[in-house]
Amino acid sequence: MTTFDRVKTLAHEQKISISELERQLDMGKNSLYRWKKQTPSSDTLQKVADYFNVTTDYLLGRSTQKHFHNIKDSEGFTEKDRKDIGKRMEDIRNDLTNSDGLMFSGEPLSEEALDSLMDAMEYIVKHTKKVNKKYIPKKYRKEAE
Repeated sequence: MTTFDRVKTLAHEQKISISELERQLDMGKNSLYRWKKQTPSSDTLQKVADYFNVTTDYLLGRSTQKHFHNIKDSEGFTEKDRKDIGKRMEDIRNDLTNSDGLMFSGEPLSEEALDSLMDAMEYIVKHTKKVNKKYIPKKYRKEAE
């Protein structure tokens, strides 16, 4: 399935035409149709991903998960796990905000971009914790439950 096919499917689910989507996103006429054979620019891809509230990896076919928030706290995390994740996220945010001149692609990182980065990092931390719980035998875990 191409990037265009995924966008077309999402548009159909939202009951919006491709031309209307292009108009709403201030894109040129038929620019989405070019995605059948060309890889879109990262900015344009992000714009479409934001519109549909999906990840760019989903649009590119690198992932079958549409959303970052598919891993919820209720999915087998103990109170200790939630505290560990919260502490780790706090440490990551402190490390990022205490850095001088935090940049992304040569531009200063805005607060909104930092929040997006933190959301992605939280997904990664939760996913890693979930995978580790699944594959590490209980006798080797360092949990006092």
